[in-house]
Amino acid sequence: MSGRQGGKLKPLKSAKKETKDLDDDDLEFKKKQQEEAKKMKEAAAKAGQKGPLGSGTGIKKSGKK
Repeated sequence: MSGRQGGKLKPLKSAKKETKDLDDDDLEFKKKQQEEAKKMKEAAAKAGQKGPLGSGTGIKKSGKK
């Protein structure tokens, strides 16, 4: 019996990823994605500051049945 038999196995090391040569289209696409992500983050932060949208402007229910 070996001393390290019942434990969790360590994952094998994966090969290093090769760096891809990016052309102008790829660089432009990445930049566009980063800008969109930044805009979405800012919009989410802005929306989080305000209260619920449309409160009191919808159809109001009466308490009567």
